[in-house]
Amino acid sequence: MFGRIVGPGAAAFALVLSIGAARALAQIAPDDTGAGTRLGLAQENNSGQTGFVTLFRRGPSSTLVVIHLDSELPGRVEAAHIHRGSDCDTLDPLPAYPLAPAINGVSKTLVKAPLDKLLSGNYNVNVHSSADPKIYVSCGHLYQ
Repeated sequence: MFGRIVGPGAAAFALVLSIGAARALAQIAPDDTGAGTRLGLAQENNSGQTGFVTLFRRGPSSTLVVIHLDSELPGRVEAAHIHRGSDCDTLDPLPAYPLAPAINGVSKTLVKAPLDKLLSGNYNVNVHSSADPKIYVSCGHLYQ
């Protein structure tokens, strides 16, 4: 009465789940601890929007970029990009890599660029004002 009989459909479903999990694990680079590299995002233009960006290696040529803004107002959608530049004050206004918009303070994007390239000290993450995309509300310099 305490046991449960598992039918062939349930067994097949469990097999599919285990194969999917093995595939997901296989996509993580051997030297990736899974912790990612977390860097701060500072407010720009007195926006009060601070937070952090975390970069995760996804194979030899891709990086998952995750933005979390601590002080984002609910319902706000703000553009986000990676720009070239040695710091947040001197950057190329033309984005090097587009990122998914920060919705309610969160953005997640798989970027087709190696983690080491993005952390070379030549790039910054910027979040733009929802009212005026020419105004940066948050910035973080990417470096190792």
